[in-house]
Amino acid sequence: MTRGAHPLRGLWAGLGIAAVSLGLLACSSGHDGGDLAQWMAQQRASARPQVPEIQPPAAYQPQPYEGVDAPAPFSEERLVRVLRSDAASGASSRLIESEMRRRREPLEEFPLDAITMVGLLDMGGRRVALVRANGLLYQVATGHYLGQNYGRVTAVSDHQITLREIVQDAAGEWVERTATLQLQEGTGP
Repeated sequence: MTRGAHPLRGLWAGLGIAAVSLGLLACSSGHDGGDLAQWMAQQRASARPQVPEIQPPAAYQPQPYEGVDAPAPFSEERLVRVLRSDAASGASSRLIESEMRRRREPLEEFPLDAITMVGLLDMGGRRVALVRANGLLYQVATGHYLGQNYGRVTAVSDHQITLREIVQDAAGEWVERTATLQLQEGTGP
């Protein structure tokens, strides 16, 4: 006998297995499953599917057309309106076409708010502004371009650079607007 083992332990285990076997044998004997089959047949016969009643569709109520006074969506009148507006916007498209054909200048790489006017030079009666962009100084005179909105310098004064920009408005049309760059006091090179 090993140390710590109970002498009746094997006997109890054997008795437990025998009891379970007898219980299983008793359940299976005398039942052919007929009661269960009969109960299942009764349940199938009494079960009826419940289908909810389908409501008839609502009657169609046509809505009157209220756009009688407006031009028909495919009418010639509407087409003429669109063509007239396109012709009117031809001037605005010409603004940008000329800008797209020219060679871009170095200061057009930077947005206008990244360029600062830091000084002014008088070169033989011609005013030239000094601007700083990306840590470098550039000379800008009337006719030069700067900023990303096709900004062309129209005037250089003692305190500011005035330029004409071409931008798109809310409707997508190209329009001109005026912008300025003010001289920044106390900004040395």
